[in-house]
Amino acid sequence: MGRQPTFLPLIHIHQSTNSIMTYSELWHQLTPLYGEGEAKAMARILFEDCFRLSLADVLAGADRLMSENEQARLCCLAGRLLRGEPLQYVVGSAMFGNHRLKVTPAVLIPRPETEQLCQLCLDSVDKTIDNMRLLDIGTGSGCIAITLSLALKQAEVEGWDISADALSVARQNADSLQANVVFRQCDILSNSIPEGRWHAIVSNPPYICNEEQKEMSRVVVDNEPHEALFVPDSDPLLFYRAIARYASSKLLSGGGLFFEINPRFSSELADMLKGLDFVDIEVKTDLFGKERFITCQRK
Repeated sequence: MGRQPTFLPLIHIHQSTNSIMTYSELWHQLTPLYGEGEAKAMARILFEDCFRLSLADVLAGADRLMSENEQARLCCLAGRLLRGEPLQYVVGSAMFGNHRLKVTPAVLIPRPETEQLCQLCLDSVDKTIDNMRLLDIGTGSGCIAITLSLALKQAEVEGWDISADALSVARQNADSLQANVVFRQCDILSNSIPEGRWHAIVSNPPYICNEEQKEMSRVVVDNEPHEALFVPDSDPLLFYRAIARYASSKLLSGGGLFFEINPRFSSELADMLKGLDFVDIEVKTDLFGKERFITCQRK
């Protein structure tokens, strides 16, 4: 997200006693933190999503006609943005492809790279298979499992996560989008894993080393769930190894394994998959040219 904002512990919302907060005033206050372009976009989304006021409405002066309660709510939401809370958590939702998903601090904010991961799976699976079974490990908001379910209506889709709070969000998203997904609480690192055979397994597991935190936006590090982001510096392939071992026995012959990855470890991950007898191993780039995905098949 553009520049790296620097936040004070508490930031006062500059508003005189008799004034009201407008779209213009909001984006001006956000500009020192995010830059003008992003500040305007954030203010526009806040007014649209939380108050159903389009930019045309705002430019026509509707932001000056908000009720006292709406103004109080706006000031509260603005304060959260000024203290560095991600916009998606403030408005309570995020777009993923063509779908709006509920998000809370219990789940990662879905990102465009993960949309690509879904598309890689959809482009690869044999859509003529009857009773196709797909698994999303580390489902979070449910964005992957729900996208696959909505695109492949005939498929049986499951989403697993260790977090009960995340699964609650995922189930709400599936219900609101009428996606037929079974969600289960499961720790892929444990010895107690549900049985099943799968035509494809997809995962965007934790893959950022703790040492990389210093290079990341404070908006992400200070707000998004660390258990869904970070792995020990000493074992960056921790989750990939567990998932790949599970997939080596639970994928059906010819079944696909699809990972979102840390570009730093693409070679090591490819070697590990080769050692587990996966075939057709391919590292693929994201929209920015970074090695962001790896796909393979079980013999």
